[in-house]
Amino acid sequence: MDISEDGQKFDPEWSEVGNNVCGTLRGCRDASAVAERFVGAGWRSRSSSWYGYEVETSWCRVEIDPVEGSDLLLNGVVDPQSFQELAGLLDHFGLRYSLELYDGDDSLVREIHA
Repeated sequence: MDISEDGQKFDPEWSEVGNNVCGTLRGCRDASAVAERFVGAGWRSRSSSWYGYEVETSWCRVEIDPVEGSDLLLNGVVDPQSFQELAGLLDHFGLRYSLELYDGDDSLVREIHA
Protein backbone atom coordinates (compact mmCIF):
# COMPACT_ATOMS: atom_id res chain seq x y z
CA MET A 1 0.00 0.00 0.00
CA ASP A 2 1.48 3.35 -1.05
CA ILE A 3 -0.89 5.57 1.01
CA SER A 4 -0.68 5.41 4.80
CA GLU A 5 -1.69 7.60 7.73
CA ASP A 6 0.34 5.38 10.06
CA GLY A 7 3.75 6.56 11.18
CA GLN A 8 4.95 9.76 12.80
CA LYS A 9 3.66 13.14 11.71
CA PHE A 10 6.15 15.68 10.42
CA ASP A 11 7.37 17.94 13.24
CA PRO A 12 6.11 21.49 12.48
CA GLU A 13 9.43 22.87 13.75
CA TRP A 14 11.01 21.79 10.44
CA SER A 15 8.33 23.51 8.33
CA GLU A 16 9.94 26.84 9.18
CA VAL A 17 13.22 25.71 7.61
CA GLY A 18 11.77 25.61 4.09
CA ASN A 19 12.90 23.19 1.43
CA ASN A 20 16.49 22.21 2.13
CA VAL A 21 16.90 18.82 0.47
CA CYS A 22 16.62 17.82 -3.16
CA GLY A 23 17.73 14.90 -5.21
CA THR A 24 17.17 12.42 -7.99
CA LEU A 25 16.28 8.76 -7.67
CA ARG A 26 17.84 7.21 -10.77
CA GLY A 27 16.31 4.32 -12.65
CA CYS A 28 12.97 4.58 -10.82
CA ARG A 29 9.87 5.12 -12.91
CA ASP A 30 7.23 4.43 -10.29
CA ALA A 31 6.80 6.93 -7.44
CA SER A 32 4.11 4.65 -5.98
CA ALA A 33 6.61 1.81 -5.52
CA VAL A 34 9.08 4.14 -3.79
CA ALA A 35 6.34 5.57 -1.54
CA GLU A 36 5.42 2.00 -0.64
CA ARG A 37 9.00 1.38 0.52
CA PHE A 38 8.81 4.42 2.80
CA VAL A 39 5.48 3.17 4.20
CA GLY A 40 7.14 -0.19 4.85
CA ALA A 41 9.79 1.68 6.87
CA GLY A 42 7.08 3.28 9.04
CA TRP A 43 6.63 6.60 7.21
CA ARG A 44 3.33 8.30 6.37
CA SER A 45 2.42 8.72 2.70
CA ARG A 46 -0.23 10.48 0.65
CA SER A 47 -0.84 11.21 -2.99
CA SER A 48 0.28 14.73 -3.92
CA SER A 49 -0.53 14.72 -7.65
CA TRP A 50 -1.62 12.31 -10.37
CA TYR A 51 1.63 10.35 -10.06
CA GLY A 52 3.51 11.95 -7.16
CA TYR A 53 3.61 11.22 -3.45
CA GLU A 54 4.51 13.04 -0.28
CA VAL A 55 6.17 10.91 2.39
CA GLU A 56 6.98 12.01 5.92
CA THR A 57 8.22 11.11 9.33
CA SER A 58 8.94 13.36 12.32
CA TRP A 59 12.25 14.63 10.88
CA CYS A 60 11.58 14.70 7.14
CA ARG A 61 8.88 15.48 4.55
CA VAL A 62 9.66 15.02 0.85
CA GLU A 63 7.78 14.94 -2.43
CA ILE A 64 8.55 12.13 -4.86
CA ASP A 65 7.62 13.11 -8.41
CA PRO A 66 8.19 11.42 -11.76
CA VAL A 67 9.89 13.33 -14.57
CA GLU A 68 10.62 12.51 -18.21
CA GLY A 69 12.68 9.37 -18.54
CA SER A 70 13.39 6.88 -15.81
CA ASP A 71 14.11 9.14 -12.82
CA LEU A 72 12.13 10.54 -9.92
CA LEU A 73 12.70 13.91 -8.28
CA LEU A 74 12.81 14.13 -4.51
CA ASN A 75 12.58 17.46 -2.69
CA GLY A 76 11.43 18.80 0.63
CA VAL A 77 12.60 19.36 4.19
CA VAL A 78 14.90 17.29 6.37
CA ASP A 79 16.36 17.88 9.80
CA PRO A 80 20.00 18.54 8.77
CA GLN A 81 21.16 16.19 11.54
CA SER A 82 19.17 13.38 9.86
CA PHE A 83 20.37 13.94 6.28
CA GLN A 84 22.63 10.88 6.48
CA GLU A 85 19.72 8.84 7.87
CA LEU A 86 17.65 9.70 4.77
CA ALA A 87 20.56 8.59 2.56
CA GLY A 88 20.88 5.38 4.59
CA LEU A 89 17.21 4.63 4.03
CA LEU A 90 17.60 5.09 0.26
CA ASP A 91 20.64 2.76 0.43
CA HIS A 92 18.53 0.22 2.34
CA PHE A 93 15.90 0.42 -0.41
CA GLY A 94 18.62 -0.42 -2.96
CA LEU A 95 18.13 2.84 -4.88
CA ARG A 96 20.65 4.78 -6.93
CA TYR A 97 20.40 8.44 -6.04
CA SER A 98 21.95 11.85 -5.56
CA LEU A 99 20.96 14.05 -2.61
CA GLU A 100 21.84 17.64 -1.81
CA LEU A 101 21.41 19.46 1.50
CA TYR A 102 21.20 23.27 1.60
CA ASP A 103 21.43 25.72 4.48
CA GLY A 104 19.17 28.71 5.18
CA ASP A 105 21.10 30.84 2.67
CA ASP A 106 20.52 28.26 -0.10
CA SER A 107 24.20 27.31 -0.06
CA LEU A 108 25.07 23.66 -0.72
CA VAL A 109 26.19 22.09 2.56
CA ARG A 110 26.46 18.40 1.70
CA GLU A 111 26.07 16.15 -1.30
CA ILE A 112 25.78 12.36 -1.56
CA HIS A 113 25.86 10.25 -4.74
CA ALA A 114 25.16 6.55 -4.52
